[in-house]
Amino acid sequence: MKIEIRHRCADFDSYRAARVKSLFNVDSGANFNLDAELAIDDVDWKIGVVVGPSGSGKTSIGARLSTPYAPEWPHDKPIVEAILPDGDFNAVTSALSAVGLGSVPTWLRPYPALSNGERFRAQLARLVCEAPAFAVVDEFSSVVDRQIARIGAGAFARAWRRTGGQAVLLSCHYDILDWLQPDWVFDTATGSFDRGRLRCRPRLAMQIRQTDWRYWPLFEPHHYLKLPVMIAAVNYVATIDDALVAHVAVSTRPGMMEARACRLVVMPEWQGAGVGMRFLNAVCEFWRQGRNRYDKPIPTLFHTSHPGLCMALRRDRHWMQVSGTLYGSNKRRSRESINHSAAKKGEVRPGHTGYGGHFRAVQGFRYLGESA
Repeated sequence: MKIEIRHRCADFDSYRAARVKSLFNVDSGANFNLDAELAIDDVDWKIGVVVGPSGSGKTSIGARLSTPYAPEWPHDKPIVEAILPDGDFNAVTSALSAVGLGSVPTWLRPYPALSNGERFRAQLARLVCEAPAFAVVDEFSSVVDRQIARIGAGAFARAWRRTGGQAVLLSCHYDILDWLQPDWVFDTATGSFDRGRLRCRPRLAMQIRQTDWRYWPLFEPHHYLKLPVMIAAVNYVATIDDALVAHVAVSTRPGMMEARACRLVVMPEWQGAGVGMRFLNAVCEFWRQGRNRYDKPIPTLFHTSHPGLCMALRRDRHWMQVSGTLYGSNKRRSRESINHSAAKKGEVRPGHTGYGGHFRAVQGFRYLGESA
């Protein structure tokens, strides 16, 4: 595919225009020419990138390929309703988690209320859900900080390759290429065209530290439940280059035959990089091998109602699903128990409704270990 860009505008001869021409020895700024040879018609590909500095013709090339993807977002609906409104709920939550927007409170906000980084990932999630046959995304990762851009690019690439579409990403940043691993790249700065995913995604060296609840206030705003801290829990945090990445707490169940891991949180800027599951698996492997405060091998259970995390646990060969409670505890028994406890204290609580009966969708998983 050969693309020829020929932009023309008036050649102004005002005083300032003439002075600029004289000072910088420029004859005219009226013409812009670009010839791009994209050998993409006869090959099967999923992701292509047009990269180069601002003003080098990326948007013009994208416009020749297709209309840039820029959907309208409603102001009166949360993004979880705005994305694929007539589609499958699990597909939407899975896409949001897949591109690194796994913070549940964010799903309940409308698009205009999101930060730039959240908007970037919400846009990618919507693109993955709609999965058009061909899409052009302009200014890819241009409005977010580079950490979110790189992690978000890698997360999008994995999610998009599970669809059947082709996407051309236009970006002025070269640092995302190793994370995207595109099938082809056209550089508007040099005019070069490279085919094939020859790049290696950078490795992330993660350190795990045993600690207490001192770091939890930094992670708590990003957890989907608001609960008190666990009693007698051991906490673990993951860091990459001394930056806090993830948190989980582990406590033993009565009898010390099993442990329970809770409060798993991955910082928003690291969501989608795949560090959450690796961190959780590593901590649970510590406990399975007896590398814990009790020096005793103890298997670990993990419960969650987060749809994306449930799907990830089901896909991971180290885990086996052991329960799927859709509703809370029995409301009548809860009421009787509360009234009985009050009566023992000489209190009367007429009409107390009790707790339970609500839709909860909590799913339980057991860690099987590396040997699985």
